[in-house]
Amino acid sequence: MATFLLPETELDFRASRSGGPGGQHVNTSSTRVEVRWNVRTSAALTPGQRDLLLHKLASKLDAEGWVRVVASDSRSQLRNKEAARERLHSLVARGLVVPKRRRETRIPKIEKVKRLEQKRRRSGVKRDRRRPSDD
Repeated sequence: MATFLLPETELDFRASRSGGPGGQHVNTSSTRVEVRWNVRTSAALTPGQRDLLLHKLASKLDAEGWVRVVASDSRSQLRNKEAARERLHSLVARGLVVPKRRRETRIPKIEKVKRLEQKRRRSGVKRDRRRPSDD
């Protein structure tokens, strides 16, 4: 897998107040970080990569092609910024992985014969267990 670098100039960071418990610190500090990156307008992608990401990340994209990642794990804005950047990078890296094509294989004739013979034997065992009919 080729390494892919997100250009820092294309990332849009925004800080806001974190939600949830935490007392006075949460209520006064903007430590939650949101990072956005536009897949449609990025100059770092080839057309093939762009199509792949638009397809694979379709559920995570908004109408204009922005993918958004949020981090609010830490009390530090800097650590949250790094965490958000890392999450975005791993999301994009996973999206750029092209799955291997499955090579179709043929079942050997002897395997088919064995399977059918086994089925015949099993059906015979079950047939012999039945009550005799009153013909």
